[in-house]
Parts: sequence; structure tokens; C-alpha cells
Amino acid sequence: MNLRARTLPLLVLTLVCLCGINEKAVAAPPDHWVGTWATSPVALPNADAQFGATDTTYREIVHVSLGGSRLRVILSNEFGLDPLTINAASIALHTTGGDIDPASATALTFGGHPSVTIPPGALAVSDPASLKLPAFADLAVSLFVPAQPMQQITHHSFADQTSYTAPGNVVGIKALESPKEIYNWPFLKGVDVVADDKAASIVAFGDSITDGAHSTRDANSRWPDLLAHRLQANKKTTSLGILNEGIGGNRILHDNTGPNALSRFDRDVLAQAGVKYLIILESINDIGHAKDLIKPYDVVSADDLIAGLGQLAARAHTHGIKVYGATLTPYIGAKYASPAGEAMRQAVNQWIRTTNQLDGVIDFDKATQDPANPTVFSPAADSGDHLHPGDAGYKSMADSIDLNLFTK
Repeated sequence: MNLRARTLPLLVLTLVCLCGINEKAVAAPPDHWVGTWATSPVALPNADAQFGATDTTYREIVHVSLGGSRLRVILSNEFGLDPLTINAASIALHTTGGDIDPASATALTFGGHPSVTIPPGALAVSDPASLKLPAFADLAVSLFVPAQPMQQITHHSFADQTSYTAPGNVVGIKALESPKEIYNWPFLKGVDVVADDKAASIVAFGDSITDGAHSTRDANSRWPDLLAHRLQANKKTTSLGILNEGIGGNRILHDNTGPNALSRFDRDVLAQAGVKYLIILESINDIGHAKDLIKPYDVVSADDLIAGLGQLAARAHTHGIKVYGATLTPYIGAKYASPAGEAMRQAVNQWIRTTNQLDGVIDFDKATQDPANPTVFSPAADSGDHLHPGDAGYKSMADSIDLNLFTK
């Protein structure tokens, strides 16, 4: 037998083996995860041991945008200084008060385990869980947090939503016994759903006006909530979720309530699931404090703010995210308002309306201003403090957004 004849069977066997190896190595297509709810975490010092002193269940209520049949929950210890242990977690549809629909209750696992310990500075993503979650459902995320050291916790301080705590491990109980009401979201960062390939999320990134300050608690009347309803009602945008990444008091260039916008951008925007669009409404607090007539501090210029906004847009574009700039709403009459600050606001708004660094403009200034005096809110839009809209003002903002921006 010649050499060629002897080596041919060996070559065929080798190819068959290699094909088998390659076939086994091909992974299944990954699930397409899209954010349906999210919030921006901030640090809360825990010197008085309000958290961690006793075994506690947190039943946190969130209002989702997109529905789905499989979801996962993101927990956060990003600002914690100690490891955070969650001994049990579950999800269920919320009914009333601290109650859940027990038929929908589903235990969460993390890598197949019912508990998880999250290192300081980290987060944890649960395993996928099955739950028939309608669009705009109120979801209850119940976490059992055993007593443990907590020098500082991670939470979102202004939830504008009532959640609940109760002693011990009662994550699966239908009705909490004598629950305590809370108005923040401790340890909870986001909820994602599995969606089709066309689905995506929109991040609303900003300060208290995006967070929903002065809107009615438990009514879900923040402008991102109202935009979500418009998106669902429009055939071309039904597959878009809304993620509210607003922090009250937030600024672009300096820390205040929460980290500055530039430093939190990767965590609160780029790391979110399925992000395709970004709306930025930020810098009125930079202006207000820099030009406060009584106590100015952290002084910045309009050019400084424009440079910061440009940085946010550039970083989003690097990840293929379309960026829409929202004009700053009127603020004359607010406690920190001044003529110099108003000039800065106008300069920033002019840049937003004319720059080629953004993919489009959402004119919240025009939507909420008094036509007879454009430097102030219209009486219908004003909450009364001349800085934040009320429910009607938030609706005007949401209604002013061209939904065609989210079909490109």
C-alpha cells in the first residue's frame, strides 16, 4: 500500500473528529435581553444601622414598561463597602399595598443557587425566571437580607413609589404582616425581559425632572412613564422599553446627589440591556448652583456644560446609541435662579437645538414654558416651585416628543 493510500483513512477520521468538535462547540444563540425598568443607584451611609441590624424582607414595587414571559433582576452593591448577602429573592405581580398575587410568585436564583453574596462595588444578575409579565405591570421584587455589617448601602433615594419591609424571611408570603412603608429602592437596580430582535430600550438620563420630583406618588406620571404609554400605543414603537436613569440634584460636572453624570454614564447608560436610544436632560443644577445669587459654588460656564454634554454624546455614539438632547425647562422663580443663570440656560439650549453632535432635539423648554413669558413655566405645567413640573407638566413633556425619533 502506498503512502497516499495509508494516510487517506487517517485524514478522513481526523476531519470527522474535528467536525464533531466544532459542532459541539457552537453555542446556542444568546437571548436578546432588553431593559423594561431601571433606576440609578446612589450611596447611603448607614452609620445609624438602619440597614443590616436585623433580618429583613424588602418588597420593592416597580412599574415596568415592556412585558415578557422571561425576566431577570439586577441587584446592586456598587456603593457598598462590605459584601452584601441576599439569602432569598422572588418576583411576583403586585396587587395592593404590600400584597402579591401568590399564583405568580417565582423564586429567583443566582447561578442555580437561592442566595448570592455581592462583593463591594459589584452587582448581581439573577438567572432567567419565567413569569407572565404584562406591559405596565407592577412587579414586586422581594429580597430577604439577613443581618450583616453594612457601613454604606446602595439604593435609589427617591422612588416616588411605595415599597415595603417586614421582619424575617417572608419573600413568598402573599400579604406582609404590618409592613413598614419605604419610599426608596434599596439594593435593586433593574429588570430585563427576553424580547424579539427588534426590541430595544430608551434611557432617559437626567436629574430630578426625569426622576419625577413633584409628580404624584404611585401614579407613574413621570415623563418617561407617560412616554412609555405613547410608545406602546404606536404600532411602530411597541417594542421599546423605557429606563429612567434620573437622580434628583444630579449635575454633569460635579457630584451632589449621586455621582456626576460623566462618572455614572457607563454604569447607568452603556451597561443597560438593549439600549438603542438616549435622551439627555441634564445641567440645570450645574447652572443653578454656579450662578446662585446667595451662595454660588462649583462655578462652571456654559462652554463647560456644552463640553460635558458633547462627551456624553460621543461615548454613546461609540456604542451605536442615538442621542437626543432635551432642552432645559424654564427655571426663573426657582430658589437658585438668576439672570446670569438664565443666560447660561439659553446658551445651552441654543447649542442643543443647533449642534451636529446630537442626533435630534426634544424641546421640553418649548413644551412647558409660558408663551407670554418664556423664562417661566406655564401655570398649567408648574408644580409650584418654578423648577419642577407637576403631573400636567410632565404630560406636556411626554406628549411633545416626536415618536418618529425612535423609528430610525
